[in-house]
Amino acid sequence: MYMINFLLLVVPILLAMAFLTLVERKILGYMQLRKGPNIVGPYGILQPMADALKLFIKEPLRPSTSSMSLFIIAPSLALTLAISMWIPIPMPYSLINLNLGALFILATSSLAVYSILWSGWASNSKYALFGALRAVAQTISYEVTLAIILLSVLLLNGSFTLSTLMITQKNIWLILPTWPLAMMWFVSTLAETNRAPFDLTEGESELVSGFNVEYAAGPFALFFMAEYMNILLMNALTTIIFLNSTMMTMHPNLFSMNFTIKTLILTALFLWIRASYPRFRYDQLMHLLWKNFLPLTLALCMWHISMPIFLSSIPPQSI
Repeated sequence: MYMINFLLLVVPILLAMAFLTLVERKILGYMQLRKGPNIVGPYGILQPMADALKLFIKEPLRPSTSSMSLFIIAPSLALTLAISMWIPIPMPYSLINLNLGALFILATSSLAVYSILWSGWASNSKYALFGALRAVAQTISYEVTLAIILLSVLLLNGSFTLSTLMITQKNIWLILPTWPLAMMWFVSTLAETNRAPFDLTEGESELVSGFNVEYAAGPFALFFMAEYMNILLMNALTTIIFLNSTMMTMHPNLFSMNFTIKTLILTALFLWIRASYPRFRYDQLMHLLWKNFLPLTLALCMWHISMPIFLSSIPPQSI
């Protein structure tokens, strides 16, 4: 039974990830006044299948001086962690109803740093290692703000269970009272998933693809799949935290449709941002986090901690 439920979770995610690549290429194409993929299948709809077939039947190559075991394990670990993070997501029901679902996602996303670092180190290439170190520094840095913002929201929620956010947002979306946190969360998810304008881990003009420069064929496809699954996951998490359904009695199918539409709108915003903004410099990226986001998120987190204490200390008759 668990195996069937697992397949019912994984197969739609894999299909969504495959067609997200097509949607991205089509949207970017039309934004740049061109067609995008339009040869394979009607309107290019079979292009993801053609890409997958090409990558997985291509001969995998690796540097002769690389660490073979870690070189193969790293992309497999990246994909495994990307799939694992979907386990506690309520859509409207999670695969496993974890009491600490939010902490599980934070811990699992932190482990993704190892797959990036291992891939750069195991390649035994200076360019791959430089790319990996940049990627790890960026990912770890922005996880700090993500964790603090999530803690602030969970203080309002009163629980680490993601499904209870539906009850918290029964009357109002949390994006309205906490919009500064929501904006910083959205920018941090862009940086966390290595998307433009924060795609410095794969800076083609600087590092020729960064940590995965030595990868080709199937192993490269696994990194590619993990990245796009993380994009979908972060947007799904944004929907759950800040834009959850206000209708508690909604039918599960209607809830799923509502949830999917909001996630797709946020994902389209990711693509729009990629088409609109140039890449940041690395020092600008770090300055934005450590000098701007971190002090603001800490201040807002302390505000959310202190306000209930302050209100509870006021005698009822004086309110």
